[in-house]
Amino acid sequence: MSWLASFFVHTVILVVLALVGLNLRSGAAGTGLTAWVAAREPVDPWAAQELALEPLTEAEAVEPEVAPAELPRLAPPAELSAELGARRDVAGLNAFLPSEGFQRIGSGWGLGDRSLQARAAMAASGGDGGPSGESEEAVERGLRWLVAHQLRDGSWDFDHQQGLCQGLCRNPGTATSRTAATAMALLAFLGAGYTHQSGEHRDVVRRGLYSLQSRGVITPQGIDLQDGTMYGQGLAAVALCEAYAMTGDPSLRAVAQGAIDFVVYAQDQEGGGWRYRPHQPGDTTVTGWQIMALKSGQMAGLYVPLSAFYRAQQFLTQVQSDDGAQYGYMSPRPGRTTTAIGLLCRMFAGWGHQHPGLQRGVAHLARWGPSETNIYYNYYATQVMFHWRGSDWKRWNRQLRAYLVATQAGRGHEAGSWYFPDKKTAPGGRLCSTALAIMTLEVYYRYLPLYDSRAF
Repeated sequence: MSWLASFFVHTVILVVLALVGLNLRSGAAGTGLTAWVAAREPVDPWAAQELALEPLTEAEAVEPEVAPAELPRLAPPAELSAELGARRDVAGLNAFLPSEGFQRIGSGWGLGDRSLQARAAMAASGGDGGPSGESEEAVERGLRWLVAHQLRDGSWDFDHQQGLCQGLCRNPGTATSRTAATAMALLAFLGAGYTHQSGEHRDVVRRGLYSLQSRGVITPQGIDLQDGTMYGQGLAAVALCEAYAMTGDPSLRAVAQGAIDFVVYAQDQEGGGWRYRPHQPGDTTVTGWQIMALKSGQMAGLYVPLSAFYRAQQFLTQVQSDDGAQYGYMSPRPGRTTTAIGLLCRMFAGWGHQHPGLQRGVAHLARWGPSETNIYYNYYATQVMFHWRGSDWKRWNRQLRAYLVATQAGRGHEAGSWYFPDKKTAPGGRLCSTALAIMTLEVYYRYLPLYDSRAF
């Protein structure tokens, strides 16, 4: 009868994993926040409440119409948390841990100082290499637009008209991944130093993190946050890792590690890249987000196997041209956006100022300059130029900073948002354009410059 008892015990464990109990926790260090469910649909704390969906006035556009209720904290079983935290590279390769190369600067290893005081000081110092007072005001206006378009369950949708907007803002997106939309919005808040523990937007971030995690599915390979595409997985992993790195909230560690574990699992083991589904031959755009996720995991002190980075470099070599100065999508045929992504990933891999391919690649970006329509290219290329520094960065920054401030919507319900008519980001609509524009204007303090001695 031992097999019957074993069957009964394992059945109970599976039920417990699917029906995790509620556990609210608060303390001096801030509110812990973790949500684990085994279904795609997020939990809606306001499902039983009636909402009066009247159109917002301009004065109301920056404030949510309803005050959020207390959100439950769903904690994973202790055994699962311990398993994720203790996981090691089965291939025998050591993980890169912060103690081996990074020191903790500001918030997280290699993250910049995102505090409001540091941001204000950088803006006040002036100069062509940092933010301006106008660009910082644009960031805050953009965040208020995101606040006004957060849905009742804490998520965001690329079709931003799904919530209280009611069609008052143009250019809704068609992409269906709420996980990706929520992660992009959260990254904009985290990039400005707002977390679920501090800052005027802490409740917005708390609700967003809860909604994001509630969409995760526990699998033997980690936490599946795809929501239909590996774009969602990579973006969610970056957001969870940054939130954990910035706060040290222990309730975020297991889910952030689980998200990283799934990224590693989904990699194409032969080609080294990532695409829309796990193990598909990679493309540069999806691969870029996964590499950023792995880098964020390192900065958060999580376990990231070096083997995943080695394979990713093999993929980049397959799609590079001109000895690494330019990059294509799934072949060496180069494009501007894919070149910017490839160069940033090479910087993360350790290519230094003296690398000929990186030097020529940066020269290409400097010659092309910022785009007036392709915010996706601007987002990646701005990071490359910021890390490169020098006169090319100052010239780039002057031009793009002024352009983004000038093109931000300033009237009606769209006030604070951006929209760029480019086919690459059109499926993400106004929300995608706004999040990428905000993050681009946060580049000064999101990360320490890679070639700055303070980063190591």
